[in-house]
Amino acid sequence: MGNSSGISRGDRNRNTRLARLRALVPAQNAIVGIDLADTKQMVVVTDHDSKVLARKTFRCRAWDLGTALDWAAQRASTAGHTGITVACEPTGHRWRVLGQLAADRGMPFVCVQPAMTSWSRRAEDLTHDKTDEKDAVLIARLTAQLRCYIPEPVDEVWGRLRHLGARREQLIVDMVSQIQQIRALLECVWPAALDTARRPFRSRTWVAAISVICGRDHGELTRTRRLGPARFEQVVRREITRRGGQKPSLRIVRELFAALEDPRGVIAHRAGALERVHLLLADWAEDQRRLADTETRMLTVLDKLRLTDLVTSIVGLSAIGAAAILAETGDLTRFTSARAVVKHAGLAPREKTSGTFTGRTKLTGQGRPSLRLAAWRAVWGAQRANPVYAARYQHLTSRTENKLTPTQAQAAIAASILRHLHAVITTGCRWDPQTATHGTRISTPSAIAA
Repeated sequence: MGNSSGISRGDRNRNTRLARLRALVPAQNAIVGIDLADTKQMVVVTDHDSKVLARKTFRCRAWDLGTALDWAAQRASTAGHTGITVACEPTGHRWRVLGQLAADRGMPFVCVQPAMTSWSRRAEDLTHDKTDEKDAVLIARLTAQLRCYIPEPVDEVWGRLRHLGARREQLIVDMVSQIQQIRALLECVWPAALDTARRPFRSRTWVAAISVICGRDHGELTRTRRLGPARFEQVVRREITRRGGQKPSLRIVRELFAALEDPRGVIAHRAGALERVHLLLADWAEDQRRLADTETRMLTVLDKLRLTDLVTSIVGLSAIGAAAILAETGDLTRFTSARAVVKHAGLAPREKTSGTFTGRTKLTGQGRPSLRLAAWRAVWGAQRANPVYAARYQHLTSRTENKLTPTQAQAAIAASILRHLHAVITTGCRWDPQTATHGTRISTPSAIAA
């Protein structure tokens, strides 16, 4: 075990977690398992042996479940229990409503993962049967076994960051979809346009010129050709100025004008497709404006939390990148360890051993996918700018034993970013490269990977 107590650090963390859950699910409390829905709520009151004390279906909305909780408390008291613990699955938004109703009545509240309920449903009677009554009992039974968790505490500032992060993610998804649609349309009706810039959608000149071409008479290229190269350049220059730029790339402008003569593409769909491209470009520009506004609001919240200086002390991690991660984790001080944050993101490797057999270690892939994505996005900038991460990546992908692929190494760096974020926020100390490399003093990048 490596210590005189005979238990590991993982054992101690698990014992602490179970003690916190036991405080919310004491033996003297009855357990109220609730299967939430829109207008039908199944409520079951059980003891710790899963013996059903009462059950009732309430035809109401989630906000009217206060009556159900009062009814459950009365039935539990009649059965000799001093209180109740409320449990449900964290699906949709209704669990938050139930949590507030329970808090208003001073009732402990816990959640059971839907995946846990699903697995237990099969183990219940070896069938795939699913009913609201059975699910409510399973929720109560899993709670009695402490196979539940304490939901994230409600906080107004952190809650605002969570919602802004969700909006930012949706805007990014919409913008990626718009780019993919524009690319697909141009590949179909005018592929030559995509060859005029190395990274078309990152070129302000290319986007402005395409917007001009597609906006003239619903994408009729003959109308744009009649302008001539000089007038076309003037129109593009005015469009770039309107978008906040200064001057166009004349090479891209000239190549795009020359591409107007290219005969490749499905001509019959060209006019309609280019009109659609023009509309998508307008949507993309509007979403870019909305994204910038959302990110400004997120940075304001980060400043309000007084975390901007701490999180940006991690070299290569931008304030908005850190804000996106924190929007998914919530207050990092609620996690007992940095490893818990990594597990929450599904980036913790899990062993597969039995006796003398050692299987392949893989990431769990469980947890919050959005948190995993936010940490993954943060890798790209941090890996280039941070010498610690760069050396670690080089070491992981070049060592002779247990050599990792580039993707595996980037996943390891994403986990490191989460651990370092937890460290700087919980300790209040700025990121230090020597501490980040386990206290080893570094003079060269190669020494970091040693």
